Amino acid sequence: MPEVDIKIPEELKEALAAPKCIDLQPPGPMTLTLPSGGALKVPANLGANIPNDCSLSFSMMLQLQPILASMDCILKMLKLLKPLSEAITSPPPTPALIGDIVEAVADLAPCFLMVTPAGILPFIRDILCLILRMLRCLIGSMKTTIDILSGMTIQIDNAKAAGNDELLETLECAQGNALASAGDLLKALEPIIALTDMLAPIMAIGGIEAIKMPALGDDASVEGLQTTVDVLEGVVDTIQGIVDTLGGCP
Repeated sequence: MPEVDIKIPEELKEALAAPKCIDLQPPGPMTLTLPSGGALKVPANLGANIPNDCSLSFSMMLQLQPILASMDCILKMLKLLKPLSEAITSPPPTPALIGDIVEAVADLAPCFLMVTPAGILPFIRDILCLILRMLRCLIGSMKTTIDILSGMTIQIDNAKAAGNDELLETLECAQGNALASAGDLLKALEPIIALTDMLAPIMAIGGIEAIKMPALGDDASVEGLQTTVDVLEGVVDTIQGIVDTLGGCP
């Protein structure tokens, strides 16, 4: 068969050429100066991909959102304190200064809702909905782990009866890993319990009885996990009842 030489355009040659060495030098430090004089620094997530400007910028954005949300009322308070300070230190206050105080008080008025049921109840509801989602995720994972461990127990008994030492060793290793995973699930409850404790004084402002998490054991066996699941399902029912009275989860 005759061979025909096909001329390849230079642009296509460049596209098909082996890539040159990519510069993987890490980006420079990323900081954001805060109004208080401090600085927000973005740590590199060494467990993820090699950090670059895009990943660090996204991480900075995630940290910045809660800071900006919490600063709104603080900035309005400072806006009020400045003319009040001038009025106290340099009496008598001028009409312009009084106007600044009146304007600052008007801007600050919505922040007063933070300590009233009308302003705090939606916040409580949304946090309780978040807790519900976390608890249901954990309960689902625990039930899956219980099924896995239960099945392994039967398989281990069968392997022992058959004298299959190789299979028995494999199953016991898998059982150990499943038990370790179950232990991690129990530890994942700790931040949820801490969150319910921190929420208690806020719920008191809204006239809602605080959620009291029952004592939970650290038994990662099938029986211990099932007991924990039963207790947590009762907690879910209690929280769901509170959320329903607040209009339900959005």
